[in-house]
Amino acid sequence: MGVDRKIIGFHRDDEGHWVADLECGHTQHVRHNPPWINRPWTTTAQGREAAIGQTLVCKLCAAQPAQTAFK
Repeated sequence: MGVDRKIIGFHRDDEGHWVADLECGHTQHVRHNPPWINRPWTTTAQGREAAIGQTLVCKLCAAQPAQTAFK
């Protein structure tokens, strides 16, 4: 399970794969690897630009302990 976070940008990793930068500060690979992962929008600049503001599930946020107002 994860938490939906908005995409705020993209960059390439050391191997040239596209990585989404999320509003929470985490990142997530956004590979297009059919038939297992179908993300054709990652293959063009226009597709990536259109994905900014969309959400991806951030499993790292879900794995972090919940912050409480009281300590």
